[in-house]
Amino acid sequence: YTLSLNTDTPSHFGSRTLTGSLRGDTFDFTGNYTRTIVSGNGNVDYGSGFRDTLDLSGLLSTSVNFNLANPTTGGVLYNPGNGTRLFDSITLGDGREILFEGIDVIRFADRSINLSVTPNDPLYNQQWNLHMTGVHNAWRFTTGTSNVLIGVQDTGLGATPTGAIHYDLRTTTIYTDNYRDDYRRGTTTKTTSHGTDVQGIIAAASNNGIGMTGINWNSNVFHIDVLDSNTGDKSLYQAAQNMINQANSRGQRLVINMSLGVAESFGANHHTSLETIVRNNPNVLFVIASGNDGELGRSGISSPAFLANTYSNVMAVGAVWGARDFNGNTTTPGTRIEYSGWWGSQYGAGLTLMAPSEVIATNAVRNADGSVSFGFDTRFNGTSAATPNATGIASLIWSANSSLSATQVRTIMSQTAYDMGAAGYDSYYGHGVANADAAVRRALAIARGAIV
Repeated sequence: YTLSLNTDTPSHFGSRTLTGSLRGDTFDFTGNYTRTIVSGNGNVDYGSGFRDTLDLSGLLSTSVNFNLANPTTGGVLYNPGNGTRLFDSITLGDGREILFEGIDVIRFADRSINLSVTPNDPLYNQQWNLHMTGVHNAWRFTTGTSNVLIGVQDTGLGATPTGAIHYDLRTTTIYTDNYRDDYRRGTTTKTTSHGTDVQGIIAAASNNGIGMTGINWNSNVFHIDVLDSNTGDKSLYQAAQNMINQANSRGQRLVINMSLGVAESFGANHHTSLETIVRNNPNVLFVIASGNDGELGRSGISSPAFLANTYSNVMAVGAVWGARDFNGNTTTPGTRIEYSGWWGSQYGAGLTLMAPSEVIATNAVRNADGSVSFGFDTRFNGTSAATPNATGIASLIWSANSSLSATQVRTIMSQTAYDMGAAGYDSYYGHGVANADAAVRRALAIARGAIV
């Protein structure tokens, strides 16, 4: 027998995966890999000028072929191990390929290409919550559509005596007989409007050169006062049914934000009527705060967030820090918030994922003379602040692919979350920190036929 051996070896082989942190990371392109996969994973440092950068500075931009993704065409479907997503692609002259997501800028020898969306609102650079969760990257694909209705069950909105709401909130579907915050809890007078803060995170007017940027720029908002047991306030059940009726009448997907819960309930069911409507409406997504009693060291999330342990159309949302805490101390981005003697993000069975807290939000303050002043909170906190971040991201996912079920939206957000704590799911972090860019890319991949 004559044995022939070919001693030539291929110039390129295998693949390499590069995974970013929640900070501004730089990814270079080295080695003879046939394919390099890069995931930026959000960038809490964006407002400080740092970028998740794909460094191809050894190449001219004219020497490569681009296949950038958009909502309908382009890009490459690829499964990095947690669900097939729509990746951007660059092919080099020698055939090597780079797939990437969550990248803010591509740096070439001759120029840089900015991929993230930067609105002109003056407070945007301080909204680290949007940057750490990759919302500024997800906006390439959608800023919200009329296919989605966002329900907000909270206090009412702070309003002037003439009925005007915060100048940086978009036109909203208002429940006409109780949209105003009563600024009262029983016999106690309040000065701040919780509902105004919550709605601003989700849907502040965006790219209008004023104030802050909302996560969703276009979808309608239906705001109903359910808190503090004031005259005219609706029950959670009544408000949810009103929102469902509104969405059904317009053929819209409905995601309901509930930045509320019963203190120290730790899984006890205080919301049996709400549970009925959750069970009977599986294609409505309920996004609920996990609660603020985590510093007590007791496992269990609050009611009604604990419903997430039973129903796949409910998400329980915990709270994480960015680069600094409320007092200005340095923190590790994505760490669960807990203060000794103050508040902590509740944890336990049913916790779905985490989102940022201590963030910028619209606010409305009632003055002693009864007038109302509008401005911005710089550190709106609690799981109340984390929940609207998750709700806003969910609304972008549904805007990208309205054929998804509520369960699929929750699954997508869980699959694509940035893992924190113990590897995989754990009761302190759920599936991890919400990642808007990866989640929207997953939704688009499913729209193009991806199953896994």
